[in-house]
Amino acid sequence: MIAAELLAPTSLVLGWLLYAAGLIWACMRAPWVELFSDTRRQHLLFGAVLAIFLLWLVRRDFDSGLSFHFIGLTAVTLLLDWPLAILAAFVAQLGLTITGHQQLVALGLNGVLLVLIPVTVTEACAIAVERTQPRNLFVYIFFSGFFAAGLATLICILAGLGILLIDGLYPMPPWLDDFAGYIWLVMFPEAFINGAVVSALVVFYPDWMETFNRSRYLQAPWKDDSNDDM
Repeated sequence: MIAAELLAPTSLVLGWLLYAAGLIWACMRAPWVELFSDTRRQHLLFGAVLAIFLLWLVRRDFDSGLSFHFIGLTAVTLLLDWPLAILAAFVAQLGLTITGHQQLVALGLNGVLLVLIPVTVTEACAIAVERTQPRNLFVYIFFSGFFAAGLATLICILAGLGILLIDGLYPMPPWLDDFAGYIWLVMFPEAFINGAVVSALVVFYPDWMETFNRSRYLQAPWKDDSNDDM
């Protein structure tokens, strides 16, 4: 998370425009009829908002204006699908803003970095996995969970670093050349947390996952053999 003092006015305005466009698109594509008619989906949405809010409270704030915390949106995207994941993260951001843990003026750009990028990367990985139609459960868990979370973290960090370099308001530390080595220390925990959550949901509550094809991954192997014989 980046403080407003480290961002140029152009970056703040562009961040709000991009984030607003993403929110409008998510509102247009969200399954409102199913959401209002399904209490289970409502509980999952409210639980996701609370989980994101609490997860983003566990962070390290630096005097320079930067904050580091886990994202957790890969698991939320696979659980709720991308429109509700974006809206859930936005509500969590509003909660952080009300409690004084995030600046309203920088909410847009941070939303692009911490919401739109992770959700987009996760959705792209999930679509790629779905197109290959694998029958191995490990493929879904690894590429949609572990790999997507790590890749989203990498892109988020590089995008944030690029914005800081372009705006030029943040004094870059002298150890920036060694920054690549620290990226792996951030990517792996994020990938592990999201992958572990996705694995637990797939094993214990597969019907909760909006992006999980139960008929393909959980079908008994002898049924495939019988279909092939026919």
